Amino acid sequence: MTVSIDMGEVRGVGASAPCTFDLEELLATRLLVQGNSGSGKSHLLRRLLEQSAPWVQQVIVDPEGDFVTLSDRFGHVVVDAAGSERDLAVIAARVRAHRVSVVLNLEGLEPDRQMKAAAVFLNALFEAERDHWYPVLVVVDEAQLFAPAASGDTGEEARRVALGAMTNLMCRGRKRGLAGVIATQRLAKLAKNVAAEASNFLMGRTFLDIDMARAADLLGMEKRQAEAFRNLDRGHFVALGPAVSRRPMTVRIGAVETTGRGGGPKLTPLPQARPEELQDLLFQPASNGERSAAERPPTPQVVPASEVLERLTRQAAAREAALEAEPLDREAHEKSVAALIAELLGDGEAAFQPVAALYQDFLVRCRIARLPGRPPELAEFRQRVALARAGVEPSDVDPAVWSAAETVAASLPEEMRGVYLLIAKAALEGRVCPPDAEIARAYGTRSPGRARWLLTHMEEQGVLVCVNDLRGNRIVTLTDLDCQTAAPGSRAAG
Repeated sequence: MTVSIDMGEVRGVGASAPCTFDLEELLATRLLVQGNSGSGKSHLLRRLLEQSAPWVQQVIVDPEGDFVTLSDRFGHVVVDAAGSERDLAVIAARVRAHRVSVVLNLEGLEPDRQMKAAAVFLNALFEAERDHWYPVLVVVDEAQLFAPAASGDTGEEARRVALGAMTNLMCRGRKRGLAGVIATQRLAKLAKNVAAEASNFLMGRTFLDIDMARAADLLGMEKRQAEAFRNLDRGHFVALGPAVSRRPMTVRIGAVETTGRGGGPKLTPLPQARPEELQDLLFQPASNGERSAAERPPTPQVVPASEVLERLTRQAAAREAALEAEPLDREAHEKSVAALIAELLGDGEAAFQPVAALYQDFLVRCRIARLPGRPPELAEFRQRVALARAGVEPSDVDPAVWSAAETVAASLPEEMRGVYLLIAKAALEGRVCPPDAEIARAYGTRSPGRARWLLTHMEEQGVLVCVNDLRGNRIVTLTDLDCQTAAPGSRAAG
């Protein structure tokens, strides 16, 4: 079924003709919108979103909070990005699972925080389970903020993660159902590898030569024709692409049903009052709700970096001394740590979170629980998580044999330890080899393919040997323990 959405009318062809977009083609080929501030980009995006809302799920990355008004008319859920990154990732996964149209509101955040929040949300949309790869129109306004062509005032880490998320959206998102629609004020400020993946273009008014040249190049126009972009009226765009037209044409965007919270400045009459009344208004005593300049807090004094470091060192030393002086019940401490890790991994999504992110969450839980003593270091925490993910308990295994298995596991890289002990326990208890899904969970991934790859890698390292019986069932031999998993249907597997 072909779905056409009305974007306005084509100009310059005598009688006006409607301009329609093939929505299915647009989802497959993506869209790039460019125009200076005031050219009508937000109006164009709003028209596109309103016309396509009944047909496709939508996700809008909104740095200025301009599109939150869509919720009143079309039911979009507004997601405030001021929450934690973990919460954003969970919400994004639910957005794909339940096919909810949302507006990610980044208004009021610092640029670095905007970039990281958008990256977390987009990456979670990208990494959704295959069963949830429904078509989604992902609109990113002011895309040059999230995919800058060069480093600027933002941190390098924030720029890297945001650029990676935008690249995934535009380059690899199509197979996952993600159709990127990006809008930018200047093509020169947008990363080329992100802009190059769009096949449909709507170019609005622009004045700088470098931007006009890039716009003309993308539309296949001659250099002398680039001057036409300076003469475009507000709300007029030159369109080209398989979802719009095979030849460049000028389009006037139609009216919209909703309005943004911003908008251009409107001239209003100045207040009419006599000079003496205005003077009294300005110089009357300050009310309780007002604060004069004299009552404002003084400008904070700049503290030298050396003094800040010295203070932090003193505080860290004081905390260390307090921990050393505090009596500690080791057994109770271990039980508390184990309980907190079990609680942390009780969340189904935690099994697939990076260990570094889990560790930060674990430290917060330790502070909330007022855990006495020093919490485990990252390396020890990583080992505990690997064992917890694998779900291994040595209760049914000879302690001496299990100790040997733990010794072998300790000599392996961290990512192999949990999987090795999972298979070792199955072998020592005479059970069959765990399935790929269980191995993948112990490895911290949803992908059975990565689980099979890990077994192959461990086999190449000489840790184990994998063979298949006549029925194609996998049997794993652990060379250092001189034992193997049982074959399905055997008495040992029983």
